[in-house]
Amino acid sequence: MTKNLAIAPFEKRLKSHFRTLNEEWLEKYFIIEPYDAKLLENCEEEIIDKGGHIFFGMLDDLVIGTYALLPPKNNVVELCKMAITAAYQGKGYGQELLYHAVKTAKENGYAEMLLYSNRKLENSIYLYRKFGFIEEPNRDSPYERGNIKMRLQL
Repeated sequence: MTKNLAIAPFEKRLKSHFRTLNEEWLEKYFIIEPYDAKLLENCEEEIIDKGGHIFFGMLDDLVIGTYALLPPKNNVVELCKMAITAAYQGKGYGQELLYHAVKTAKENGYAEMLLYSNRKLENSIYLYRKFGFIEEPNRDSPYERGNIKMRLQL
């Protein structure tokens, strides 16, 4: 499957990778919306300082992926900004990041994890379903592109 993927918590020296990795897929499939820009430009203030988490998938010193867990609301945490750079997609690294995200959410005692995505991202949706995420009515997506909302009971 995959080789030596280390998953590291947020460090200031890795901060730029969070933005770069997410801009790569956003610009490929969509546009960078104002809410994206706010999170990507101010990830430390908007996510870390408010009680959320950012992690990085690394092969030796090469950062190939990332994801964030937004600060919880009512014991529900939102998975967002999960990205694997194009050259490493389809090799199981996204699955490893998602496994880590679910494990981290459980370790923090959260009851549920939710996410917003787009049906165009079929491989991502497949992966979320594989992990047990269930689609639910989507009335509150913070993204214009967010045409599917999914939730996982932890």
